[in-house]
Amino acid sequence: MKQPHLACADWLRERALHIEQVLKELMPAAQTAPERLHEAMRYAVLGGGKRVRAALVYAAGQACPVSGSVLAVEASMDRAAAAVELIHAYSLVHDDLPCMDNDTLRRGRPTAHIHYDEATAMLAGDALQPLAFELLAGMPIAPALVVQATQVLARAAGSLGMAGGQAIDLHSVGKTLTRDELQVMHSMKTGAMLAASVTLGGIVAGASSTARAALDSYAQAMGLAFQVVDDILDVTADSASLGKTAGKDAVENKPTYVSLLGLEAAQALAEELRQAAHQALGPLGESGARLGQLADFIVLRDR
Repeated sequence: MKQPHLACADWLRERALHIEQVLKELMPAAQTAPERLHEAMRYAVLGGGKRVRAALVYAAGQACPVSGSVLAVEASMDRAAAAVELIHAYSLVHDDLPCMDNDTLRRGRPTAHIHYDEATAMLAGDALQPLAFELLAGMPIAPALVVQATQVLARAAGSLGMAGGQAIDLHSVGKTLTRDELQVMHSMKTGAMLAASVTLGGIVAGASSTARAALDSYAQAMGLAFQVVDDILDVTADSASLGKTAGKDAVENKPTYVSLLGLEAAQALAEELRQAAHQALGPLGESGARLGQLADFIVLRDR
């Protein structure tokens, strides 16, 4: 019998293939003017990535009894999952720019500004962000739930979430942060979008207040765990397996959980957060099993 996180890897691959097809269909065709911009958008989004954020949307939705039309919820789940992937892709395109992290490798291939040019990459990121909200606006569920979903994603992507976390990250290069300061930075930069992915799945499914509370607790633990593991892998993995430049945090003197706590303590923290995520799923019973498998996969992954 497969270990849960290995069985989850099979499900993740299936979900990745599914969301890839959804994104292909929902994004503007490369042949639509302006062609070069649309080519760059599709280059940034398609053909790579673990699709963990989309998987969290689906798994959270799966953990809640569906309220309303199953077909409407399934279509809305696809749009919500696509929306978080578009926001994630836009953030990677902008993070890789020379004015930010100035990286040349992403998902095992040249970054968007290297493959195209800096201006095209910036515009591609600019265009992916509103497209995400357009997809949420088109979800065929209750308007009040559409509004909630839009608010959740907007907050997670904005100055109080991902963009704000990136600003703190850039300002913190070469500085020594306390553990609390590091946690605030990562809860905004990485954790906010992961947590939003879980919340969106619950919103679309029409989750109860009890289920929402369980999903929120799970999301907080996993949002931090994902970044802790990323910091660990930056030290322990190579560029080929990561699909991006390994060791860059240390070279650029960026504060990380490994630099603050040491490798062993960072690994122990990741395990502690994995256990906390499993504990948070208690109220969901067996329906939360997929989220539990995802927690195992995220913490135990090697790339």
